[in-house]
Parts: sequence; structure tokens; C-alpha cells
Amino acid sequence: MTHDEARAQFPVLERYAYLNAGSSGPLPRAAVEAIHARLERNLAEGRSGKAYIGDLFEARERVRAGIAAVLGTSAELVALTESTTRGCQVVTGGLGLGADDEIVTTDQEHFGLLGALHVSGARVVVAEADEDTLLAAVTPRTRLIAVSHVLWTTGRGLDLARLRRPGGPPLLVDGAQSAGAIPVDLGGADFYTVSAQKWLCGPDACGALFVRDPERLRVALPSAFSQQSYETDGSFTPKDGAARFDSGWIGAPALAGLEAALGVHPDWRYEGGAAAAARCRELLEPLVDVVTPPGESTLVSFRPPRDPTELVAALGERGVIVRELPGHNLLRASCGWWTSEDDLNRLADGLRG
Repeated sequence: MTHDEARAQFPVLERYAYLNAGSSGPLPRAAVEAIHARLERNLAEGRSGKAYIGDLFEARERVRAGIAAVLGTSAELVALTESTTRGCQVVTGGLGLGADDEIVTTDQEHFGLLGALHVSGARVVVAEADEDTLLAAVTPRTRLIAVSHVLWTTGRGLDLARLRRPGGPPLLVDGAQSAGAIPVDLGGADFYTVSAQKWLCGPDACGALFVRDPERLRVALPSAFSQQSYETDGSFTPKDGAARFDSGWIGAPALAGLEAALGVHPDWRYEGGAAAAARCRELLEPLVDVVTPPGESTLVSFRPPRDPTELVAALGERGVIVRELPGHNLLRASCGWWTSEDDLNRLADGLRG
């Protein structure tokens, strides 16, 4: 697949320099067609019956396998969720944390992770987003280290292998800005979340959670998909593997769309995204203060030369879509394998103008 052929899958790119996959990725035509086809089937035939339910369960397993392939793991260790946020909630709830426990995290996390940490019952210890500083904050009371693989603010990547020490606390990783954008090595993670609507270009309300050892995490948020069998009092036998942590219903149209989206990613997606981010950085450095370290992610965050809200609006009027990061005085360009030289030149021209 050539770069032009890859871009042609995303109609939005015909109009916009779409640089906001860090929030929501561009939808490929194949995903929308699959969603429409499933909706038409439901419209004509209804949403019930053995065949309907059978198709739904088969689709779940195909999607589970597809996400497992992205993460380089086995499908048995992947739970399906609606979001990264839900994955974080599954983990913090399942650990059974209390007031005597601590969680170490960084000062650059998204609320999708922080909210789950705050309500976990444990004391949350916030440290600078640096591997040595995080490890120095670990005490005998630390039950979990919870960080992003790629920080949603600065785009810096953390070295997961350094943070997961033998005999140390488990590591929960927010993979919202990494899964589908950069190669993922799960060797450093006990739990790893996926936001499928971002870099995997899936529809909304789709995600996943990798669980290294499902037997060591309690099912604290059971869904109808969690149980293998149950009693009238609600006691149940969990499913084997990470499927016990499936967080609930994902509709057949969304599953169809995500399955189709997973099929459009070229073999060179990581190299393409990295090259686009490097080129973006090269074009922007003479114009603005780029804060993202080179070569760590497909995000390029920079300090705007004027009011960030006004600048995002002005760029939008020129057909350039980037994200303001409120409270950080940063704008963020998300560069995917679909990003072109013209997209990046339009961004640079907009900053000059």
C-alpha cells in the first residue's frame, strides 16, 4: 500500500490537515461502510435471535484478537472495554486498595487515569514525569505505579521496563497515546489500556485492557460478559483469561467498524508515523517552542506564539485541526502514518500567518 493509497482511505483528509488523532483518529471509509452495513442488517432483521447473538460474540473475539496483535500478546490476555478510562477503573477497583496503600503517578496524567486513582481508596503520590523520580517515590506501601506510556501533554515517552522492577509494585500503563501509534512492548507492563478511537481509527466507545495475570486481579466491575456461570444470589464463576474483565456491551455496528479499521493499517504504519512527527518537528522548531523530545512519540506539542484558543480557531479556519491542551499553554499536533507533507506545511504556514 502506497502513502497515497493509505490516505485515500480517509475522506476527511481531502478537506483538512487532520492532526488530532490524539483525541480521535480519522475514520476510514471501510469502518463507516461496515457500520452502515451492520445497521442496515439490524434495521431489516432486528437485533435478536441465536444467529444475531452468535455473530456478536464471534465479532468480539475477532476484535479481541486484532487488538492483541497490535499489542503483541495473546487474545486470552485482552479484555474489551469502552475506553482507557474504564480499563483504569477495572484495575484500580480490582486491586482492592485502601487507605494504607499508595499509588505513584506522574504530574502529567490525563483525568481518565487520575480519576480512577483518586477514587481507589489509596493515597495518590504525584511525582515528576521522570523514571528515576517515580522510582524514588516508591515505598513499602506502594501497591501500584500508574503512568502513561506517552504523556498526553508533552508527548514524552516513559521507559516502562525501567519502572517495572522485580519484586516491585505492578505497573498500570495508560496506552491512549501509544497503542496503534508506536510499537508497544508489554514486557514492562502488568496492565495496559487501549483507546481504539484514537490511533487505531475505530469508532467511539471502543477500547481494550491487557492483563498480564488475570488470576491476580479481582473482578470488581462485573458485566454480563464476566461470568462463565452464576447463581441466583449473584455469585459467579469468572470466565477464563482477561475476558472476565470485559466491561460491557459494545454494539454490533461499533464492533464491525473497529474490525474494519484494524484492517486498514499498513505494515509501515509505525515508521510512517515516526517520520511524519520528525518532519513536523523540523518544520515547527524555527517557528515555535517545541516541548516534545525527539523520537519518542507521534505527538508534537509546542508553546503557541499567541493565545492558544484563538490560534486553534484560526488554524481551523484554514483547515488545520490541532488540539489545545487547556491549562498547559500548549498546542498538540498528532502525526499519523496518514499525515502528508502538505498537511504539515499547512500547519507551518498557519503558524506563520
